[in-house]
Amino acid sequence: MRLRGLIVLTALCAALGAVNAAPAAGALFVPCGANGLECVTVNVPLDRSGGTPGTVSLHVEELPAPGMPRGVLFLIAGGPGQASSGTFALGANAVDLRGEYPGYTLIAFDPRGTGRSGLLRCPELQADPFAELTREQALVAKCATETGPSRAFYSTRDHVDDIDAVRRALGVDKIALWGTSYGTQLSVAYALTYPSHVERLLLDSVADPAGRDPFARDDLQQMPKGLASLCSGGLCRAATSNFVGEVVTLANRMAAHPVTSKVATPSGGTRTVRATGFDFLSGAVLDSDLNAGLAAELPAAVHAALRGRARALLRLIQLDRETALTSAEDLSMGLFTATVCDDGPFPWHPETPLAQRPGLLAAARSALPPGSTGRFGIWATDIGPAAFCLLWPPQARRPGIGSGPLPNVPVLVFAGKRDLRTPASNAAAIAARFPQGRLVTVPGVGHAVLGADFTRCAQNAVGIWLSGGVPPSRCPRSPLLVNPIGAFPVSFATLKPGRAGGARGRTLAAVAKTVREAAASWAFSLTGFMQVHAIAGLYGGTIRASGTTFVLKGYSTVAGVRISGSLRLYRPDSGSALPARFVGSVRVDGTKASHGRLAVGPSALSGRLGGRRVHGPA
Repeated sequence: MRLRGLIVLTALCAALGAVNAAPAAGALFVPCGANGLECVTVNVPLDRSGGTPGTVSLHVEELPAPGMPRGVLFLIAGGPGQASSGTFALGANAVDLRGEYPGYTLIAFDPRGTGRSGLLRCPELQADPFAELTREQALVAKCATETGPSRAFYSTRDHVDDIDAVRRALGVDKIALWGTSYGTQLSVAYALTYPSHVERLLLDSVADPAGRDPFARDDLQQMPKGLASLCSGGLCRAATSNFVGEVVTLANRMAAHPVTSKVATPSGGTRTVRATGFDFLSGAVLDSDLNAGLAAELPAAVHAALRGRARALLRLIQLDRETALTSAEDLSMGLFTATVCDDGPFPWHPETPLAQRPGLLAAARSALPPGSTGRFGIWATDIGPAAFCLLWPPQARRPGIGSGPLPNVPVLVFAGKRDLRTPASNAAAIAARFPQGRLVTVPGVGHAVLGADFTRCAQNAVGIWLSGGVPPSRCPRSPLLVNPIGAFPVSFATLKPGRAGGARGRTLAAVAKTVREAAASWAFSLTGFMQVHAIAGLYGGTIRASGTTFVLKGYSTVAGVRISGSLRLYRPDSGSALPARFVGSVRVDGTKASHGRLAVGPSALSGRLGGRRVHGPA
């Protein structure tokens, strides 16, 4: 499975100091940004065994705590491959972070191989993260060649030792750690390796500290629960009555028979898109736990694809591919690969020759007991790291993370019920391993809970926990940014005409569907991994989003009906603005449509079509 991180922000530091990692050295920070941000470089050995010479310069940022000091909190980003300094942007976010973690000096440093800590670059792998499996394996092998012999020194254990080197350079005895996704794996690995130096842990969306299962069995077994959570309360009823069953059926079918269709492009043309079951599961399905637009459209697109209309699904898959094209500065695929392929565990030893690995992989797959991959076929094990790392070069075994015991310290763990890449079961298991572990589950939220819980229950739980109180074990269901849309119509002729009747009524229904789908595309643009300037409609035209507004130009969700205009987020006088609804006005045209203009309200459409006044639900 391709682990991807959160949207990465850019933080710029001007001057850097330098200091060698040493116990109680007292790092020589210099000012480098807004709100008192300070920076330093901590030099650490490339190979701590001393067998391979060289050092890595770790870029470290510190946001000092005003007032009474409480401790030092390390903010650990995910991936692996994200640079923590850019992800957390301590200077730009100082006011919020100081309010959420009062008294804590905040530390964000770029792990080796990321950001400004010796960034690893594998250009072809970075540019093609959605390559089909055999090409992906070849790109992994090429990445190893590009990285060179130093590739053997980017394991989770190396990152753990770097955390402790920074701790020692700061001259502090105990640190608190906040990790998200892979950052939780790294934080718990640190607690197992250096338990006496941990003050507390805050873990959001928990990954297994021992590394991912080589066949992603836990993800595959738990995935139906996360998918079902999206549709809780009948939210998907207008698109499908069995979303989970349809995802499973479609994924297994696509594994045997890939689907192909033409999809519209923002430039006005079309392109042919092909997708396998692997593409579907490892891309659009998994990313729906982070991307609100994917989550809103996926039930309807899956339902249509099962009935031979794959265009909507392949449009989503292609959009997901385009928004996953991050820069190495944002998420280094070179570092991601070096860490994942070093960590294992795999059905082979690190020094096993490449020629022997396919046989070992096939044998291990054949030996999996029934039900290991849940409701998916054995093909789905390809989303695990074993297939990804098959051609990573042999290397000598090195020490792994420590074996504990885990420290008896306060631990707060968050799990989103819709999380597909780090299932809620992982969080429950980790919380149970700590004597003071507390688990908070949040319905309605996918991956990265603290940034996605619109009720603020999770954020409030952190404050309660830091002040010594007992946080709730379960939060209220967080509203979705955009609710799942209804089914994609087979054609204009199949739309119900409603009270307006005839072509006008069908046009009114088509506009209502188009506005709802456009809201999902807006959410896609807002929550995708990379900014999308323009998204093509299902049958052409474009949507351009900016903040809480979007502009449509000839945008078409129903063949033969196009709408153009500007819509803005509806903000009610009382209550929540979520799930999002939009208001404004649009012009309607197209080969099948009754032409005219409509006002879009929060719950109704009104205006003139074909020269007559019309009114209907939005």
